[in-house]
Amino acid sequence: MTQIGNMLLSAFILTILTICVQLPAPVNRFNPICNPQSGNLQSSYLCTMNLEYAEHIPGDFHPTSRVWIYQSSRLFTMGEALQMEPMLENFVRGWNSHGVPVKGFANLFFGQFIIIMADETATGVSGCSTDSSVRLIKQIEDTFKVDMFNRQVLAVYAKEKIQLLPLSQLNYAVENGFITPATLYFNNLVATKEDLLHNWIIPASQGWLAKKIKFNQPA
Repeated sequence: MTQIGNMLLSAFILTILTICVQLPAPVNRFNPICNPQSGNLQSSYLCTMNLEYAEHIPGDFHPTSRVWIYQSSRLFTMGEALQMEPMLENFVRGWNSHGVPVKGFANLFFGQFIIIMADETATGVSGCSTDSSVRLIKQIEDTFKVDMFNRQVLAVYAKEKIQLLPLSQLNYAVENGFITPATLYFNNLVATKEDLLHNWIIPASQGWLAKKIKFNQPA
């Protein structure tokens, strides 16, 4: 399996939730392990969703590298994630700006988010090269029958899994305690690698969401 394939597989494994699954010995650093109690990786268990993702972000990309995040309307299956591997791999390999190769990255995270990144310290991304990334996402939409462009749906981490909430129901969710100031959500508006590493998964009391809703103050 290629490196992108290993990254896709490990990112998908991050979505396994409450049922403990015994994992084989990891073959490389892309295999996520959740809370190994014994220290023996050969008998480690993944028992809950692991929100750690920084190790899957390329370390050799500049902090100002541009980022685009596309959220799927549903979780991709393992088979779909593996089918997506060559699509992402071929895109990165052929990504050009005015005939010059772009230092790019594309991967599936948590089985539901496609992150595309371009290090513009090497080559600037033109409008045409940005359009090519949009075409990739549209191709994925058509292939897997998903919606990747709906910005009116919020992804939150609640009850140990990712759940999608229409923004039209945001106030209802707050009023009924589904969303609290501590609830984590996916801030897909991050625009740089630095922002991605520190401000992608944040509490509802921070970022743009905090400006959109009001939580009841404790008496």
